[in-house]
Amino acid sequence: FFLETEKIPVMRGQWFIDGTWQPLEEEESNLIEQEHLNRFKGQQLQESFDMEISKPVDGKEAIHSLKLSRNHVDWHSVDEVYLYSDATTSKIARTVTQKLGFSKASSSGTRLHRGYVEEATLEDKPPQTSHIVFVVHGIGQKMDQGRIIKNTAMMRDTARKVEEKYFSNLATHVEFLPVEWRSKLTLDGDTVDSITPDKVRGLRDMLNSSAMDIMYYTSPLYRDELVKGLQQELNRLYSLFCSRNPEFEEKGGKVSIVSHSLGCVITYDIMTGWNPVRLYEQLLQKEEEELEERWMSYEEQRLLEELYVTKQRLREIEERLHELKASTISKPPVLKFKVENFFCMGSPLAVFLALRGIRPGSSGSQDHILPRTICNRLLNIFHPTDPVAYRLEPLILKHYSNISPVQIHWYNTANPLPYEHMKPSFLNPSKEPTSAPEGESASAAPSPTTSPVLLRRHYGESITNIGKASILGAASIGKGLGGMLFSRFGRSSATPQTMETGKEGPEGDEKKATTVGTPPLPHSSSGFLEPTVELEHRIDFELREGLVESRYWSAVTSHTAYWSSLDIALFLLTFMYKQDQEETDKSNLDTL
Repeated sequence: FFLETEKIPVMRGQWFIDGTWQPLEEEESNLIEQEHLNRFKGQQLQESFDMEISKPVDGKEAIHSLKLSRNHVDWHSVDEVYLYSDATTSKIARTVTQKLGFSKASSSGTRLHRGYVEEATLEDKPPQTSHIVFVVHGIGQKMDQGRIIKNTAMMRDTARKVEEKYFSNLATHVEFLPVEWRSKLTLDGDTVDSITPDKVRGLRDMLNSSAMDIMYYTSPLYRDELVKGLQQELNRLYSLFCSRNPEFEEKGGKVSIVSHSLGCVITYDIMTGWNPVRLYEQLLQKEEEELEERWMSYEEQRLLEELYVTKQRLREIEERLHELKASTISKPPVLKFKVENFFCMGSPLAVFLALRGIRPGSSGSQDHILPRTICNRLLNIFHPTDPVAYRLEPLILKHYSNISPVQIHWYNTANPLPYEHMKPSFLNPSKEPTSAPEGESASAAPSPTTSPVLLRRHYGESITNIGKASILGAASIGKGLGGMLFSRFGRSSATPQTMETGKEGPEGDEKKATTVGTPPLPHSSSGFLEPTVELEHRIDFELREGLVESRYWSAVTSHTAYWSSLDIALFLLTFMYKQDQEETDKSNLDTL
């Protein structure tokens, strides 16, 4: 994983200096080892491995010597070896000290040891890896190649500190592996660079190397190349790791993914198999439904029926052809492993899902956006001032837009409350929702049964009203494809009651739009949410702001500040080790 300029040689130490236990240079060490084996091979060593300097060798003559380029070595016995410098000043010092009555070894000799200070044992090996974490980068990798390797190294080093402090009693550990997928892609070659003007070239090159990745991913021409690039790299690294750690799969090793920025969206699409063709087919289906509802002439109706029959026949042929291909060719899984945890950091995934027509439902299950059969747990981590990050929970249950994300514990917090025991709280519990926000139409005034949550706008809330309100909300966002998607799919979340009101006329639509919604949320004076429809597991987790932190400066730096955070490292390991411990306890109970 290291660049060519960062290669570090790994050598085997044989002879070490007494006291400091630093190894000798490889060339000298090899010569001493060869001479030692030639002279003393087969002789018996002392039974006890004594690391302290034995009694002085005063009066004991050297039984063997070896001349080196700048030093010489004397053997007084098989395990008493001394190194002497042949420099002129050293020779003079030895002569003087010997005339004063000191021995040669005690005056200027350096004792050498064959082997390290600690004897090797069967347990002397790194802990078993029970969990691997693939770290996926977002945009900007082309601008700074190798950055994800450095970021992963920072996250790994931070995690090691956390492991030593909080999880040192466990016999397993988590390994972080970088996934660099961008540099192998061809994409448009140098076409974009060739059409880039020369003025402010540095700024333009930076944008081409970073923000251009978003345009590539939204392009129907290059999107598949990005998806396949990441998918193939994930599978390659997993196969490589398993080949070097054959016991990983046998012992039930787990895999999690930590993705950053755009990498969250690409990883999500790989796991779920989402494709923009599906969105296009849904749009066509909506258009067909609208054509059937409006009045048309006999000739138009006849042609429409013929078109419908033809399309139906085409779908049947395509399905039969697909079944024949599936029976002859077994399609391998998209990923070679099951994803245990999917950690999103600074993720814009919620925006992409909203533009694809995902709307809040009535169930608090993660399956609404990511089935647990694909990924056991989805966790969305973000800094409160990160301009790229968005919340996911309001896409599952709408009233969570008014419930604060879970605060991630400080690294040095003593006895923190477990995350599953933390109660949800309102973002603004002191405010009473008695009036509509400024700028809203008087016709949208709420009735006594209106949910207060529908009238509030907080960060992370997706604009999703019912019936006509969804169309107005989409129009306020903007025109074009985004507005079209909001207006097309805004109706998909409507209940059967609202669909019936669509036939009653415009007035019925408007009335229902202001009265139908999430039921009022009961809350106490303390601001904590009382029992109602809740999420099975919390998904949004927010880093705490520093006491002297500038929000404007944080908005610039927060998106890239996740890698070295001790708080995030503790958060990641807490969830991964907790799951491993729960399964271990369960297996022990089953054994009993």
